Amino acid sequence: MRNRLVGLVVAALALAAMPASAQLAAKNATPSGPVPHTADGRPDLSGVWEIPYTPDMSKQLGGQLPYLPWAEQNFKQYDPGNFDYTAHCLPAGWTRQMNTPMPIEIFQAPKRVAILFEAFSIYKVIPTDGREHRKDPEPSWMGDSVGKWEGDTLVIDTIGFNDKTRLDTIGHPHSTSLHVIDRLTRTDLGHLTYEVTIDDPKAYTKPWGNKRIFNLKPNWELMEYSCEENNKEVTEGHIK
Repeated sequence: MRNRLVGLVVAALALAAMPASAQLAAKNATPSGPVPHTADGRPDLSGVWEIPYTPDMSKQLGGQLPYLPWAEQNFKQYDPGNFDYTAHCLPAGWTRQMNTPMPIEIFQAPKRVAILFEAFSIYKVIPTDGREHRKDPEPSWMGDSVGKWEGDTLVIDTIGFNDKTRLDTIGHPHSTSLHVIDRLTRTDLGHLTYEVTIDDPKAYTKPWGNKRIFNLKPNWELMEYSCEENNKEVTEGHIK
């Protein structure tokens, strides 16, 4: 015990002696190592994860999405600088939350996984107990999700969306027929592969998606997110 305490003191003194830039780099570092597992043998997805800045979900496809005509016209007319629903504290929506460059925290239990989003202080609980979707779920901002394990990958299947959200920050539209499949695979201690498939036959001629890598940040904590309701400056079309 004494040796352990001495080691902790030495480590603390060494950190205090580091320049501020080095301390910040150490805090932001992504750890390396093997994939951790839970008691039931599943890969453990728990932790605070950094989402890379990717406001445009179509970037990997060169921006060329298989639009139906109305969806392409809707996207061309959308101007987030003029009005965006999130400026009035309305929920961003499932796909946009997973694309917002603010950290998320994942909690994993044997029969459910919970994702906490720093952005908009919202959360999502995904059952992984083998249940099916609710019959005719009421359209909602975050949709109706169920999860299952395919080997070492958590697959999240989500339906039941309203049409009040956008798929990402730059404004790709969707309909109430939106069906989203997310795949989360922890490839090592510090990295989580995230792959999303968008299937919306009323907005796009075929499914499409993208793939990104989330980074574990063990020294981060989710911060408080405050959104001002009834943002008058946004409503009037100017910034105070």
